[in-house]
Amino acid sequence: MADQKKMVDAITSRDVDFAKWYTDIVKKAQLADYSSVRGCMVLRPYGYAIWENIQKLLDGKFKATGHENVGMPMFIPESLLQKEKDHVEGFAPEVAWVTHGGSEKLNERLCVRPTSETLFCEHYRNIVGSYRDLPKLYNQWCSVVRWEKTTRPFLRTTEFWWQEGHTIHETAEEAVEETLQMLEIYADVLENHLAVPVLKGRKTEKEKFAGARETYSVEAMMHDGKALQSGTSHYFGDDFAKAFDITFQGRDNTQQYPHQTSWGMSTRVIGAIIMTHGDDNGLKLPPDVAPIQIAVVPVAQHKEGVLEAAREVADRLRKNWRVKLDDSDNSAGWKYAEYEMKGVPLRLELGPRDIEEGHCVLVRRDNRQKYFVQLDQLETEIPKILEEYRQAIFQIAFDNRTNKTYTATNMEEMAVHADDGYIKAMWCGALDCEMAIKDQLGVTSRCIPFEQEQIGETCVCCGKPAKEMVVWGKAY
Repeated sequence: MADQKKMVDAITSRDVDFAKWYTDIVKKAQLADYSSVRGCMVLRPYGYAIWENIQKLLDGKFKATGHENVGMPMFIPESLLQKEKDHVEGFAPEVAWVTHGGSEKLNERLCVRPTSETLFCEHYRNIVGSYRDLPKLYNQWCSVVRWEKTTRPFLRTTEFWWQEGHTIHETAEEAVEETLQMLEIYADVLENHLAVPVLKGRKTEKEKFAGARETYSVEAMMHDGKALQSGTSHYFGDDFAKAFDITFQGRDNTQQYPHQTSWGMSTRVIGAIIMTHGDDNGLKLPPDVAPIQIAVVPVAQHKEGVLEAAREVADRLRKNWRVKLDDSDNSAGWKYAEYEMKGVPLRLELGPRDIEEGHCVLVRRDNRQKYFVQLDQLETEIPKILEEYRQAIFQIAFDNRTNKTYTATNMEEMAVHADDGYIKAMWCGALDCEMAIKDQLGVTSRCIPFEQEQIGETCVCCGKPAKEMVVWGKAY
């Protein structure tokens, strides 16, 4: 086992104070900073670079499935927002309003977009006339504003960056298929690229998106056992179309209402990466989204030929990976701690003896395992090591979820594990029972998993016949 001595003392231990540990990492790893507006954060270059890499992954998958990027206005007229009753009621407490333009009072208040369903509806009404115009598969990258009561960087902020997909279809079947397809894309990115295991399922009526007929989510468990909703996908049916009078001429020449979806993933997933993989030394970034995949550290760089050799290796590796050569005058120990803090997956050490023998030392971030690799074998060996690292951090997260997932057949059993992680329990489907569980135990329904299990025959709360198994837990 490699030496696991703590290298970074500036970070609170996660087992002592998880919230403080999280904040320490956000600040010390230079991911974000606070701004003068409550709940708004400055996304610093290193944090933004992670988001850019996530964007690139998602955007590629969106375009591969036929989606196009668009840009919608930042402001929504109040009259437009009011058209879909359930939607506006769901967002009303979080809306920020613009009342003046310069010194002039506006005739109509403008909402700073909390989400853009109404704007897309207005646009679709203008451009959709026939079944030949369908489907429209749109996505936009932007920031939105929701006036949150409590905030924490990445996890819950007044303004946050995200993508929001909005699609419109000829049939309900197509729209439902789209909704589930996008959920699978989110699950794929989270599990196979971010190394974050997720549960896929349907939200209860209470927890679904305002104005949606069905909401589906991917739920990730953080190191402390709490859930983080990491992506959602919504099926609207034709409710928005009816509210906004969007119709099209069908194949039978009748006027019909189209079916819509929306789906989104935000900078919240950076919080998921931190809280799933991080340790007391800082970040552990998945290779696919790490701004620096390999940090090249010259050892005894004052000695002749060391810097030149390190530069040559770094330039070579840049053809395939994101590489940083640290030729600063900081000590090697300082550099090791710095890149460990920043979660760089792989460190390459190169000193005079290494150069003499034609090899270097590669050090994995997760377990500090050292690999002595011939310089001419780097292009072959690095992909193997990075994949081993990705699989290892995924497995740790998967095992953590497994070890913190419990079953319960009554409220007493649920109470034992209410603070510990996920609880699988049967539910009758009644809102009263869902609210009682929340009020008494402080846990919420995370999702109704697609993969159902028969924990028992009766509802965990009321004892009546159960309809389905629900995963419950506390959440960020």
